[in-house]
Amino acid sequence: MFHEDKRVLFIDLNTEKLRIEKRPDLNEYLGGIGIAIKLFEENVHPQLPPLHESQPVVFAVGAITSIFPVMTKTVAVFRSPHTGELGESYAGGRLAFAMMDAGYDAIVLTGKSKKPTYISVRSDNVSFRDARALWGLPSTVIGRIIREREPGPGKRSIIRIGPAGENGVSYSSVCVDTYRHFGRLGLGAVLGSKNIKAMQVYGTTSIPIKDFPSYWKAYREIYKKCTDTELMQKYHDLGTSINIEPLNALGVLPTKNLKQAVFEHGDKISGEQFAECNLVRKMACVGCPVGCIHIGQFRREFDKAGHEYESISVSYDYELIFALGSYLGIKTTDEILELIDEVEELGMDAMSAGVVLGWATEALQKGLISEKETVIPLKFGDKENYIKALRYIAYQENDFYIALGKGAAHAASIYGGKDFAMQIAGNEMAGYHTGYGALIGMSCGARHSHLCNGGYSIDQGMKTLDIDLLVGKLFQEEIDRCMLNSLVMCLFARKVYDRETILMALNSVGYTFSSDDLTRVAEKIYATKIRVKRAMGFEQEKVEFPKRFFETPSLHGLLDETTAYEAQRKFNAMTNALMKKYDGPEDSGSKKDSAEEPAS
Repeated sequence: MFHEDKRVLFIDLNTEKLRIEKRPDLNEYLGGIGIAIKLFEENVHPQLPPLHESQPVVFAVGAITSIFPVMTKTVAVFRSPHTGELGESYAGGRLAFAMMDAGYDAIVLTGKSKKPTYISVRSDNVSFRDARALWGLPSTVIGRIIREREPGPGKRSIIRIGPAGENGVSYSSVCVDTYRHFGRLGLGAVLGSKNIKAMQVYGTTSIPIKDFPSYWKAYREIYKKCTDTELMQKYHDLGTSINIEPLNALGVLPTKNLKQAVFEHGDKISGEQFAECNLVRKMACVGCPVGCIHIGQFRREFDKAGHEYESISVSYDYELIFALGSYLGIKTTDEILELIDEVEELGMDAMSAGVVLGWATEALQKGLISEKETVIPLKFGDKENYIKALRYIAYQENDFYIALGKGAAHAASIYGGKDFAMQIAGNEMAGYHTGYGALIGMSCGARHSHLCNGGYSIDQGMKTLDIDLLVGKLFQEEIDRCMLNSLVMCLFARKVYDRETILMALNSVGYTFSSDDLTRVAEKIYATKIRVKRAMGFEQEKVEFPKRFFETPSLHGLLDETTAYEAQRKFNAMTNALMKKYDGPEDSGSKKDSAEEPAS
């Protein structure tokens, strides 16, 4: 592990055969998104649709996963059924730790199982289990069933899909160890198309540290930065839900399908309100001392005769409160938790689900659709009917809900209303209407996400608008996060892991990287992403912005459409310049440099 050859497990679902490759050529990509995007490029079929059985799914852990604080994430790379191009998603929980302890830097799935199946991955074996009895069950119960059926020692992680993934909803998610997810861009639909209900990974080996004194010195220093400073404090205290009130006060909290950016009931769904009314415990991913996962609880009546109630626990954070709260006009914490729970049960990305329902609500208001399509009246603030609508999407109630299950852009292409279908490059907007940084950041981000380059943060840090400076910051952040995601770290800790700290950690376990090496790795990863996106047909210059972004005031006032498109062109020019540096065939990274070892 670490500076030794990367070890990749390939699983062919068609034949239930596997092989393990040792890949010294992948070492220069560090790990995480670096090796994931390279393996994906080698195995993807750009001419075939996203849900074709030949398309690969790649899971990868980082260069220093699990041995340093907050190095907790696993990356999944796939062809997104939601956007048609690069799908890139991250999840915490126990998966990264289990994969590392099972001895795999990456797992590559190809093909399609002949029947519903769940996979059990160990260091010495891969088993294929009949999952026909599990098909149709919500993702929340699958983990318990598998744990009861297959008890065993070691570090275990279980990922699973819900009914939305089985039925091909293009923004369906994958639940990881109950409270974490591969959320955006539709990995759940990809696994569903492969007849994979779940995958469990057992880790039973230990990780050797050759120079323990150097490692322990680095570990203690990083641990203290995480626990004895204010860098991570807010994530433990209220978590990201702390952002609701400040962003609402700034007038940048998307509300009621972005018809406004201030929610009149923002104080009733704030992080403080959740903590006072619903918070019952805090949890952490394996290897993290922070504990940012906030679990809220609400009561649900299950029998009106006799006042029978049950307590339901769900995790919440800023993005979920925005998408299933302010965006839909939901004004109590209990109602938001109920909607989150429904999304969890069905297995959908919460952000896309909320934004899609926002479009549907406004389309009904404007008469573009009728209750013949929606079946029920959709109104902002109506929690009960939104729960029904989520079920209609997951179970494909009619043609309208089938269209809604393919996203806001697809639904608007059929029924109209594209000017207020709040998506960018096919992916529904995130919870920030801060300005050009958020808008261009999602447009030009490699996975069209606020987590690609943090444009919303750049907006808040700029007192006066300077488009060239903003685009430059976005581009540099995109590059930097490719490096951070090769480690793979939780991005909450990006202020903990500055360049000096990252190099200290890497060098303490045998990597001989310099700061220039990290820059080169980051640029090479980003160039590979862009090359893959373009091979699948993505054209940055054809991305269009819905008009609503220019009609609702942002942190910097009303945005100008011409300025936005000019910023997008400037970013694309910077990307083209980088691609010239890294275009063409590469000697390293070819599969001829790999060595296979026997596998059970």
